[in-house]
Amino acid sequence: MDELIDQIPKAELHLHIEGSLEPELMMQLAHKHSVSLPYNSIEEVEQAYNFENLQSFLDLYYLGASVLRDEDDFYQLMWQYLCHCKEDNIVHAEIMFDPQTHTDRGIGFDVFMPGFKRALDKAKQKWGITHRLIMCFLRHLPEQSALETLEAATPYLDMITAVGLDSSEVGNPPENFTKAFAKAKELGLLRVAHAGEEGPPEYIWGALNSLDVQRIDHGVRCIEDEKLMQELIQKHIPLTVCPLSNIKLCVFDHMRDHNILELLGRGLLVTVNSDDPSYFGGYINDNFRSMNEHLGMSEQELKQLCINSFKGSFLDQASKDKWIQQIEQM
Repeated sequence: MDELIDQIPKAELHLHIEGSLEPELMMQLAHKHSVSLPYNSIEEVEQAYNFENLQSFLDLYYLGASVLRDEDDFYQLMWQYLCHCKEDNIVHAEIMFDPQTHTDRGIGFDVFMPGFKRALDKAKQKWGITHRLIMCFLRHLPEQSALETLEAATPYLDMITAVGLDSSEVGNPPENFTKAFAKAKELGLLRVAHAGEEGPPEYIWGALNSLDVQRIDHGVRCIEDEKLMQELIQKHIPLTVCPLSNIKLCVFDHMRDHNILELLGRGLLVTVNSDDPSYFGGYINDNFRSMNEHLGMSEQELKQLCINSFKGSFLDQASKDKWIQQIEQM
């Protein structure tokens, strides 16, 4: 099974580029920019990766992002992730980024977007890895900040496929961002939202009905609402599930308790993703290996999950069909 996991082509649909910041690069950039961190070594950073919940992770996540200062930092961040894509045979990546994390520090789109583009263009040219960028709004900030971010992104909309909604879920329902998502739709952007991770199934309904999303990020708590389950199945709404992330953030106590294969068996369009891999214990193939070890995933389930990753992607239909056919022939 390990060989098939390595060889099978995949699309990754739920990856926060700031969450791929490895401890080594964090320390290197902190030294470069004379940023003071509460850690003296890479080992101390890694020891901080024991989270009680989503918020305890986010506190470290935003601290880590503070070392990203110039265009080359963002290039290095993106390039390191794309090298992992090459290793894990991710042929298409739909990558989330959090502008407000940077603009709030005075670092604008004119700094991080060129850095991202340089790495993405290089990976496309060198390895043929395709991509889409998803600009996320931080839901713990006011909607007005999201609208201002959308306005600031105007010169770069040709690089951005969709908008998303992330950060602290509990207490920040999707309905708070109806205007921002309506404006994004007017601009021709697709829409996704984190819902049903720590938040209740009602947040998934809110994302579907108030934000008109094409995809639900996480969504594992949909299983608590049978009517919602049927809605997701009938409308073929993809769920971008992140197994190792769910364990690290205590959504499930152990991988053997995860419901991803149950959701797959029920007919939902579930996919496997790494979320914030440097913080949550691994990249996409690490997620598949953990599922295989603890959930007894079959080869057919592995293939279906990878097929789903292309079905749920924002690729054109011809590209989807090409990769799905390749998987079916393996």
